[in-house]
Amino acid sequence: MAKVAKVIELVGSSEKSWDDAVEAAVKSAAQTLHGITGVEVLHWTAKIKDGKITDYKATVKVAFGVET
Repeated sequence: MAKVAKVIELVGSSEKSWDDAVEAAVKSAAQTLHGITGVEVLHWTAKIKDGKITDYKATVKVAFGVET
């Protein structure tokens, strides 16, 4: 039997790190999506203030199975 997955794009953010930004996106998605099977990081970006990173952002794609 064939399986189907849906992929959505999200942007997570964190004041600590890019890893935490990815975790925030996945954690938030997991509150409403069931069966998340993977994450792909597309972009790493950040806001800078006074020469320091103040906000890390990660654009990710999250995949989850389509329920039949």
